[in-house]
Formats: sequence, C-alpha cells, structure tokens
Amino acid sequence: MNVVQSSLSTSHPLSTYLSYARLSPHHKAYTANLTLFKEPTSFSQAVRDPNWCAAMHHEIAALQANHTWTLVPLLLHKCPIGCKWVYKIKLKPDGTLERYKTRLVAKGYSQVEGVDYRETFAPMAKLTTVCVLLSMAAVQGWHLHQLDVNNTFLNDDLEEDVYMTLPPGFGRKGETRVCKLNKSLYGLK
Repeated sequence: MNVVQSSLSTSHPLSTYLSYARLSPHHKAYTANLTLFKEPTSFSQAVRDPNWCAAMHHEIAALQANHTWTLVPLLLHKCPIGCKWVYKIKLKPDGTLERYKTRLVAKGYSQVEGVDYRETFAPMAKLTTVCVLLSMAAVQGWHLHQLDVNNTFLNDDLEEDVYMTLPPGFGRKGETRVCKLNKSLYGLK
C-alpha cells in the first residue's frame, strides 16, 4: 500500500456505523434536503435575499406589535447593548421548504449586573414532567399536538432599564435613537 492510499483510508469508516437504509422515504427526503438550503451567517449575506428580508420584516412587525421596545434618544450615561439576527430555515417533514425564520437576539453577554439586570431566570419544564405527560397521554390514548408560539419568550415585562442598538438594517444612517426594551428579548440575562 502506498502513502496516498493509507492517508485516504479510515480504520473505522462511518458507513460501518451509519446507514440510511431503514429510514422512511419521507425521512430520507428530509435528510437529503438538509444540505440543499444555506442559512446566512451575517446580516450582510441575508440582506441580499428577498426571502430573508421578508422574514426580518415579519420579525420586526411581531416585535413592534408586542410593544417590545420604545425608540428613545440615547442618554449620555447609558451604554446600549448590541443585537444581531439569527437565521434558520424550517423544513416540512418531507424535506420541502416551510419558511425562512429569523430571530432578533440581544447581545446579553455585554449586560452589566446591577445596571442592566439584577438576577437571571429561565423558566424551563423539567424532563421528568415531560416524560410523565407523555406516558399519561400514551396510557390514556390521547392525541398529541405540537404547538409553536411565536415570540412566547417576549411576554415578560422588564423591570430594569435596558437599552439596545437598533436592529441591523432598520436604522437610518446617523440615527442617534436606541431601543429602550419594554419586554424581554432572546439573549437577555
């Protein structure tokens, strides 16, 4: 065996452990389509695609309808936190495109304890609670449905004064206003 062959061969090839043979046709199609769609990693990439632009406008409209922030002039003694867009392509179970999903996320890592927040809290369901509910549903023969609530995290009012820069792409050049957050936003502490 020459050097080229030995560097290309693997002692434990993935095909030995992974097979798509037992997947249903829908799951095979879904898995194959995962690599067809590319998600942007930055605003400058996303802004070139009208689908992502429409998704960002939809997210902004939902945030404004929820009164998530108020536009105010930046106070001299306040330092706003930044924000960024996160992009995700949602697929249907058969692997076809369902929608372009964007989320505006605050850069909460730059918040200062005692200034921008006092305590952190993240409501979570315990895994045992979920298991009990699923087992009850199985025993009782209940039908299960998944529910996706848009912007559910944003219903909590903020007690602290938190200021955030305008979302990328939604401010005018030279704009001096910032978003005073009225409600919680993903990424906040």
